[in-house]
Amino acid sequence: MQFLVLGKGKTGSLVADVARERGHEVRTLDIFENEHASALTAANLADVDAVVDFTAPAAALENMRAVLGLGSRIVVGTTGWYAHLDEMKALAARSGGGLLYGTNFSIGVQKLFRLTAELAGLDGYSFSIDETHHTSKLDAPSGTALTLKEIILAVRPGIEIPITSHRLGDAKGEHIVTAKSEYDTLELRHDASSRRGFAQGAVRGAEWLAGKSGTFEFRDIFGEL
Repeated sequence: MQFLVLGKGKTGSLVADVARERGHEVRTLDIFENEHASALTAANLADVDAVVDFTAPAAALENMRAVLGLGSRIVVGTTGWYAHLDEMKALAARSGGGLLYGTNFSIGVQKLFRLTAELAGLDGYSFSIDETHHTSKLDAPSGTALTLKEIILAVRPGIEIPITSHRLGDAKGEHIVTAKSEYDTLELRHDASSRRGFAQGAVRGAEWLAGKSGTFEFRDIFGEL
């Protein structure tokens, strides 16, 4: 397959490496080569099976509008743009494009999501979330932390779930879900030691998305990979 990776940061570069290791042809563009989505033209996307975006929220929105507007496919690992999700869904539906998005493309985190839903079913517990990322991460709380909160609220609507965010050095990403009762405390923790897990999930997601139309969330489809 032919992939176009947007973003040459640490995760974007790993995405390109993993895609090549899996036998794919890969082109990469940084923000200066694709300012305001200027490189995402019909001609440049003609042979591309999927675009993979690990940029920044504002850039990701411009990139999605360009790619989906041309009826192409895009995997978005960037977070912080979900206030525009309905707009992107509508654009994909109109154009026949494909969008796969997720707050976290790590398979381990997908398991954390499922375990959190199970934990939320316990009676007599209060819940809290703690997350740590690198200092250059723009959104806080992280998209993953917000997803964890959403999962708990789906089981226990209306409860308070505090989220504590930390931004430290080059932290790859840590999320801790704590359930506390009068008698004991339980914790679920995912601590990423490498960004490679996110990159592998994104590439496998791009392989899955090729040829599909519509909008999909990674946590709903990762079991099919």
